[in-house]
Amino acid sequence: MTGTDGGPDREMRVSKIENGTVIDHITSGQALNVLALLSIDGTGGDVVSVGINVPSDRLGYKDVAKIEGRELSQSELDVLSLIAPAATINIIRGYEVADKQRVEPPEHVSGVLDCPNPDCISTEDEPVDPRFEVLGDGLRCVYCDTIVRDDIAEHIRA
Repeated sequence: MTGTDGGPDREMRVSKIENGTVIDHITSGQALNVLALLSIDGTGGDVVSVGINVPSDRLGYKDVAKIEGRELSQSELDVLSLIAPAATINIIRGYEVADKQRVEPPEHVSGVLDCPNPDCISTEDEPVDPRFEVLGDGLRCVYCDTIVRDDIAEHIRA
């Protein structure tokens, strides 16, 4: 498509939302993992718009997700930061940005990821929630010291 000046059309093709959350600057290719992390699978009635592999001056390419009628909790933002560390969160109220913030990784996450080590106590039939220390380049299980780096999204609890 071209714009009115004959150049490329850089206009957003998804309409504004009245109330909800826009997650911008998601690492390219991670939007569906972000939605899975937020338990958005199309069955709960959430209205969601997703842009995947959208050109970005800051990241080269990025993903964007607009979630109508829902504001994310701090715990959701903490975990989101693990798979989308450059994400910007825009809270929308009355079609306007009411709050804008960047995600900040927490020091620890608990109960949201499974440890990939089959011998870890958190994967057995023990009443122990998986708990990870957040490192600069991944996560470390506090029980067995297993390091998780590139495949964090694969370990999100269903």
